[in-house]
Amino acid sequence: MTTRRTPTILIVSDGRGETATQVLKAAAVQFEGQRYRTVRRAGVKTPEEVETIVREAADSGAVIFYTLVGQETRRAMRRTSARRLVPTVDVLGPAFSALHDQFRKKRGETPGLLYALERERFDRMTAFDYTLTHDDGQRPHELSRADVVLVGVSRASKSSTSFFLAFQGVRTANVPLVPEIEPPSQLLRLPRNRVVGLRVNVDRLVAVREARREDLGMRGEESYLDRRAVAGEVIWADRIMEARGWRSVDVSYMAIEEIAKEVLRVRRLRGTPRW
Repeated sequence: MTTRRTPTILIVSDGRGETATQVLKAAAVQFEGQRYRTVRRAGVKTPEEVETIVREAADSGAVIFYTLVGQETRRAMRRTSARRLVPTVDVLGPAFSALHDQFRKKRGETPGLLYALERERFDRMTAFDYTLTHDDGQRPHELSRADVVLVGVSRASKSSTSFFLAFQGVRTANVPLVPEIEPPSQLLRLPRNRVVGLRVNVDRLVAVREARREDLGMRGEESYLDRRAVAGEVIWADRIMEARGWRSVDVSYMAIEEIAKEVLRVRRLRGTPRW
């Protein structure tokens, strides 16, 4: 009795091959219990590469699912697969044709655009999730995963700046500096350039705290608004920043987007935020 070998599907793309892989999975799930083997050939740029892959498919009896956007590689796939009798599935071809007729314009030939868009969205989601769970000193054991850690006294715009940065794809944590309480050891072990201090002058800080107390109807905690106590907090936090060698930004009269932009500059993070 002859044992039938497991069918092979070649995924060929000038990008990463994710689109063709997902289409294959969506179709194959209808063949319940059928086993098959996938081999991915990503980043295919030249007709010569296509010809080599088609020969490989012909030798192994494979089917090719491809997402090629370059005209030369697409022509090479059609020509070579026809000559070698290799069955192919042009995943993007019908969509290109339909959209060309609908839009009445020539399409581009840039590989990987969908992945770039999805990657940007994924980075933002990941950064936001991280920032949400590392706000106000939470989960200090994971601070090493942050792109930047903001420190400062209460109401120094740490949280709002953190979330603004997160929406730009920057994983941001923030840790409050509270007088007479030693900052978490995990923060102190971080490289100095990973931490950015947010400084604020006493008059501005008192005004912000007074506005917050009125908004929330807070009572008690007079030291929270006492100018001398607030000055002590500010001096204490500034001394820690200086002693640890953390770079800092004076945020006293800056809008959140300005603070975020300055943090990126001070931190020397790559990329330009979209605001």
